[in-house]
Amino acid sequence: MTGTGIRLTAPAPGWAIDADVVVVGSGVAGLTAALRCTAAGLRTVVVTKARLDDGSTRWAQGGIAAALGEGDTPEQHLADTLVAGAGLCDEEAVRTLVTEGPAAVRRLIGTGAHFDTSATGELQLTREGGHHRRRIAHAGGDATGVEISRALVEAVRAAALRTVENALVLDLLTDEHGRTSGVTLHVMGEGQHDGVGAVHAPAVILATGGMGQVFSATTNPAVSTGDGVALALRAGAEVSDLEFVQFHPTVLFLGSGAEGQQPLVSEAVRGEGAHLVDADGVRFMLGQHELAELAPRDIVAKAITRRMREQGAEHMYLDARHFGAAMWETRFPTILAACRAHGIDPVTEPVPVAPAAHYASGGVRTDLRGRTTVPGLYACGEVACTGVHGANRLASNSLLEGLVFAERIAADIAEGGTGDSTADPTPTALPAEPAGTVLLPLIAPEARAGIQRIMSAGAGVLRSAGSLGTAAAALESVYERAQGQDQDGSGPGKAAVPGVESWETSNLLCVARVLVAAALEREETRGCHWREDRPERDDADWARHLVITLTPDRQPVLRRTATAAFPLVDPGPVAPAAAGRPATPPPADAPREP
Repeated sequence: MTGTGIRLTAPAPGWAIDADVVVVGSGVAGLTAALRCTAAGLRTVVVTKARLDDGSTRWAQGGIAAALGEGDTPEQHLADTLVAGAGLCDEEAVRTLVTEGPAAVRRLIGTGAHFDTSATGELQLTREGGHHRRRIAHAGGDATGVEISRALVEAVRAAALRTVENALVLDLLTDEHGRTSGVTLHVMGEGQHDGVGAVHAPAVILATGGMGQVFSATTNPAVSTGDGVALALRAGAEVSDLEFVQFHPTVLFLGSGAEGQQPLVSEAVRGEGAHLVDADGVRFMLGQHELAELAPRDIVAKAITRRMREQGAEHMYLDARHFGAAMWETRFPTILAACRAHGIDPVTEPVPVAPAAHYASGGVRTDLRGRTTVPGLYACGEVACTGVHGANRLASNSLLEGLVFAERIAADIAEGGTGDSTADPTPTALPAEPAGTVLLPLIAPEARAGIQRIMSAGAGVLRSAGSLGTAAAALESVYERAQGQDQDGSGPGKAAVPGVESWETSNLLCVARVLVAAALEREETRGCHWREDRPERDDADWARHLVITLTPDRQPVLRRTATAAFPLVDPGPVAPAAAGRPATPPPADAPREP
């Protein structure tokens, strides 16, 4: 795979450091990968867009799914995952997840994460949508992500692992053979507003999280602007299944004009017995699915949206008044506080809820070792498409996926042997701009809200050829206006200035255009992709994946796979092993404490 030659318009790097591995992101996937790489003797640098403990993981409420309970098995977890994925899961990837998952969770506990336990010391497990058994381990009632993040951040600091916080990664660096050689990045709040540096490393792990901010209303934090997917596309990597955006069915409704990150009301609330009702108190999920309120998320989101449309309502309600104050305060303290902060008391009244963008089931295409189609570039967590989620992620599989595949990536890099572990990361020569580089015209920050509204209106829960076509045209108009703006300020409008806001907006437009192109191409309803004009699932023509790349002139190219089997990834060798350095990873069952 060769690169596109496309890069964000940015100043040349003014500083650089060396490493064996650079991890981009500080959620469960990124920090787990970093700790495992460090334990294997690799010089590892973590680059994160906000603070080390401010990634997407800390917002996870429900928990982490694994076959840890009595009578539960990986096979049962596999079956539930395949059903939720609506025929597009890669079974080998899912089997890897559910088989390695329990041990990975125990290693996470060994790292210092404290999950809720019973009086006898056994893990307390709950259910969520699509699960036929209680297999969701949680912490702090509904603060699982906060606890996992705390434990991993403490482990990273105890290991004295080098970190670069408040840094937006811009583009992948490659050598003359097209292999990964590091990243460029901008450290926010230090030096000049557009100051840029570089981290040189033969292995880069993308763990940048999701792209929820491409929509007006999302559960994702403000940093989730699709930076990893956009970077990978510019680097020539393949992405897959980007049309499958999961809309969480129960997000606290804050009003029709609310935008940005919205408070999540965890699926675990329904797992403990809360009911979805309309304004008349009718439980409309009964008869819709055998699991009623605990049906897979796409089914619940569609049912809520249908009921809202039938009744001309802006939201439905989640009724858990029967929990009582004590249960709300002990089991769901975070959700209780969020609701009360917005003037709603779940103890005494139903909670208004509506679907909002939550999780990208697709992303940068990888194999079972996390390798992308660009040699040396890896991806894990929400930014990746491992084949685990198919057309719709099963609840609480996301944290597990990040954990399992991060460990696999670290083992693969250690096995390949990248770099010399004896040296400290010190300043090094700065990279030269590759020949044939095309600088991407930047999108003005003022366009961000417009892009988000276009996406929510045309590519939200309800989609059709008409709505998607309108969205595609509107996004193309934004793109063409930027194309006409010369970087010296001439042209029909003022050129966007290089900086965090314009880089983020450019990334959002990139992923929005690709997402809409994929959604237009997939002429069926499957999983969390709901086409009103194509309401039926079409296995004959569409039990397959869409693989997407960018051309050098920044146009998405879509390729449909021949079958539902997830296509193989062949990125070639990462880098030669360092002379005299062992290239054997630690045994899978060996202690991996930092």
